[in-house]
Amino acid sequence: MRFRFKQPVPLSLLRPPQAAAASLRSVPKQLCNSFSSFGIAFDIDGVILRGTTPIGNSRRALRRLYDDSGAMNTPFLFLTNGGGIPESRRASELSDLLGVKILASQVVQGHSPFRTLLKRYENEFIVATGKGEPAVVMSEYGFKRVISLEEYASQFKNIDPVAQYKRWTTNQELNCSRNSEKIASSHIDCSQKVKAAFVVSDPVDWGRDIQVLCDILTSGGVLGEENGQQPPLYFAADDLQYQVSCIPSERLGMGAFRIALESVFNRIHDKPLEYTSFGKPNPFVFSNAERILRHLLQFSSPGNVGMEDVSLPSFKTLYMIGDNPWLMSKEHSRIPLVFDFDQDRCFQAKGEPYTVVDTVEDAVEFILKREDASYVVD
Repeated sequence: MRFRFKQPVPLSLLRPPQAAAASLRSVPKQLCNSFSSFGIAFDIDGVILRGTTPIGNSRRALRRLYDDSGAMNTPFLFLTNGGGIPESRRASELSDLLGVKILASQVVQGHSPFRTLLKRYENEFIVATGKGEPAVVMSEYGFKRVISLEEYASQFKNIDPVAQYKRWTTNQELNCSRNSEKIASSHIDCSQKVKAAFVVSDPVDWGRDIQVLCDILTSGGVLGEENGQQPPLYFAADDLQYQVSCIPSERLGMGAFRIALESVFNRIHDKPLEYTSFGKPNPFVFSNAERILRHLLQFSSPGNVGMEDVSLPSFKTLYMIGDNPWLMSKEHSRIPLVFDFDQDRCFQAKGEPYTVVDTVEDAVEFILKREDASYVVD
């Protein structure tokens, strides 16, 4: 694995000087003294972990972002289009694998921005689909009337006419997931109108999900009705392909599922499919990452606790470390990028200035040296 760094552009060049000065004046002196002028966002798969195995000396690299007392001295988070489980559980898994304390707020998954829709859909009937436990994820965000598409489909006889031939439904692990989804969606009447549909993570059963989503979206949310207004549809990500270990070619991602659904929907409906996609490289994801990093900085040391109302200055530089240049921010002038780059990949990010290193530990070393931060590993 080789890492390539796109040379960053300071964010301060993009902000009015007056606004930056006003932001700095609003910060107490003790907070300014501990303020980090930069933050880091790591992708997970292929960068920090391969499967469940840490790679690139990632455990040691992350320890460099903490001081001797275990307090975070460089704000960082994990930014991934993956998901399907609650952030709290993913944080616990990462803590065990990486040997440092990872907070739930440091894990930003593809579906994490769905929290911003809570005010709109908190008490509305919504359907969620994807691998893992999509309804549980949405329930933890505060949505009170959410059901998994799998459970929703089970309430309508023959809605999936080939369900009897799908042998994988006997898998014990899938049954456990299904049971947790039933608990999350208990006491919901599926005959009522679906107000929105959410693709929380990569769908497992494309055929069923395309069929049932088309049923919901073309009927206005009530199966059996015709040509109703399409309920809103949200995708947690829109990446066409992604890399997995031991397979030379890339795998189809949520973006491919969206294309398949859109193609079918547009052939059977008189209006084109309307949808909203989150996930990298949506600019919202990166601006949201900066907001979370600033919040982490605010509570990363005991001296900052209790300063919830303080207006923190913006970071001068945000670094992205990932394994797919296509999923990084397209607003290159706003978000400095750090790419890891596998020479065997089929894509090439040509014409961009990169510094090449070998591991994520080298990536962290590069950043700390560039920022003149001398953090030492015990």
